[in-house]
Amino acid sequence: MQPSPPSDPIPEHLLKQAESLKRGASGVVPENGLIEKLLKSEKTGKPLNIKLGLDPTAPDIHLGFAVVLRKLRQFQDLGHQVIIIIGDYTTLIGDPSGRSATRPMLSPEEIAENATTYVDQLSRVLNRDKTTVRFNGDWLGKLDFAGVVKLASKMTVAQVLQRDDFANRYASHQPISLHELLYPLAQAYDSVAIEADVEMGGQDQTFNILAGRDLQKEMGQDPQIALFMPLLVGLDGVKKMSKSLGNYVGIAESADVMYGKLLSISDVMMRDYFTLCTDVPLEEIDRLIEDVESGAVNPKEIKSRLAKEIIALYHSAEEAERAHVEWNQIHAKGQVPTEMPEFVLTSDLLTESKIWIAKLLMEAGLAKGTGEARRLIDQGGVSLNGEKLTDSKTAFAPASLTDAVIKVGAKRFLRVKTGSLGE
Repeated sequence: MQPSPPSDPIPEHLLKQAESLKRGASGVVPENGLIEKLLKSEKTGKPLNIKLGLDPTAPDIHLGFAVVLRKLRQFQDLGHQVIIIIGDYTTLIGDPSGRSATRPMLSPEEIAENATTYVDQLSRVLNRDKTTVRFNGDWLGKLDFAGVVKLASKMTVAQVLQRDDFANRYASHQPISLHELLYPLAQAYDSVAIEADVEMGGQDQTFNILAGRDLQKEMGQDPQIALFMPLLVGLDGVKKMSKSLGNYVGIAESADVMYGKLLSISDVMMRDYFTLCTDVPLEEIDRLIEDVESGAVNPKEIKSRLAKEIIALYHSAEEAERAHVEWNQIHAKGQVPTEMPEFVLTSDLLTESKIWIAKLLMEAGLAKGTGEARRLIDQGGVSLNGEKLTDSKTAFAPASLTDAVIKVGAKRFLRVKTGSLGE
């Protein structure tokens, strides 16, 4: 038997592209699938269709979600087309991934509002000219009952019950609605409808994305590859980044807020944040982490570099440097920020030409009520022009509050404006 002729060597530039695209990825299925797709695209001259499915249930984008979006942007920069599937139809079902109970459905009005917000925010990361936004109601909504039954014949109940969340709920006698079993099938059909070449997602979407591969095979298409990205751990260092858990860094937050949050991460999280949230070369990341581990560099210095790298992506390098200077001015030098909210003191707030400090804190929004204001002062958490306040019963005349700076805790500042009252 004659040996098969050797295959053509893979061009060096495609090997480099594949290596770059795999940066930070937790898995590619099949393992050699990415380079095969890149080769096919180069030979045919046809850009790859890169799919990301979104159910618009939480439209605020944070760094954890941006991990996947940044990978999509890499594909775009290499000439490929990103197709965002807004799951207006699948959201009516509700994704059961990772759920121990049935997820409540959203109304069509809630879906439309969230989808609009998503599209606006995606442009912070993606190239809008190379991004197509589709709504899966365009094809799922056209299926009649016979079409749904025919589609359902392509997947077995045993396949669906392999999912850990379904298996666990079934074993513990938790209810599983029939509509939930249709969710992975509906999402898989999205891949068929757009002829996806690559589907991106987090590890929590493994079953749904692989279901798309299986359905494409069943329906005679070249199956997509799955490129999985790890779930970024949030600021608490324990759970995945989530707005609902409050452990997030939003990409639309101010540079100052982002800087302060990023400096709070633990030392062990720095490598993952550098790898997944920045473009710093991996070799340089290794050197930075080695410097910290050897004690040659203070971890805070490396976290400052990390924060500035991330802020520069979503704001600018100038804003990143300004946030760095501002943070040092406030926290390292004990000075006040150059910009802060202002509160205008008016005559109707005065009693006998003075204002009680607890009332001022409440009216300025620094405390929910005078009781909380008193507790903050009694605990030593309030200062006026750098002097700690110790008596919550103190009252001030407007003249003594002109351009005064109130500080509550470590991060909350407010400047009092008195206008003619301070004269």
